Order: sequence, then structure tokens, then C-alpha cells
Amino acid sequence: MAPTFTSVIIQILLLDIVFSLDSVITAVGMVDEIGIMVSAVVIAVLFMMVFAGPISAFVERHPTVKMLALSFLLLIGMTLMAEGWDQHIPKGYVYSAMAFSVFLEMLNLRAKKAKASPVKFHEPYIEA
Repeated sequence: MAPTFTSVIIQILLLDIVFSLDSVITAVGMVDEIGIMVSAVVIAVLFMMVFAGPISAFVERHPTVKMLALSFLLLIGMTLMAEGWDQHIPKGYVYSAMAFSVFLEMLNLRAKKAKASPVKFHEPYIEA
């Protein structure tokens, strides 16, 4: 079953609301001025709306990036759960693991691109 345009728009709006609420909660802890909080949320939503299409197209072309993003979500979720149980995981370990994974994925994408686009030679034109 193919998603409808309306269902896609609703999903994008719901994700924007969730991420906006996350931004608001973060901003509340950082600033005391409501204007800064509102502008941060508006900028974040605009940023997401502008770059959602290109990022979505890139992920569609490269399914391994989707798996990498899902693994990052799992890693961050597990880190948050561990911190909820008073088990501190140094952020350097998490970030270095993520950076190493991104580096490997970049190598993978580059190797796939080189393999997928072979050099084509043209047959010489010989008059008879």
C-alpha cells in the first residue's frame, strides 16, 4: 500500500511537533527568555522542512545510511536508558563510535560509487 500525500504530510508535521517539543524542553533549560525559545523552535522547524526532501532522497538512494541512522537511534536510546539507571557512559565513547561508523559508511558509499560507474570506451569509427 503506497502512502498518500496527506499521510506523508501528517507524519512530517507530527515529527516536527515532536522535535519542536524536544527543542523547547532543551531551550527551557538553557534560556529564560521566551522569544529566544520561540525563535529557536521556528528556526529548527524551518531547517527541517527545507532539508527533509534532500535528506530523504539521499537516504532512499542509499539504504545502508538508513540502517546506520537506525543504529544511531538505538545507540542513543540505550545510552539514555543507561543514564536513567545511573550508569554513566562517557560521551566520547558514544561520539567516537558514531564518527567511526560514519567514516566507514563514507568509504562504503565511495567504493559502491566507483564500482557502479565503470569507464565506458567508445568503439572507433572506421569507414569502409
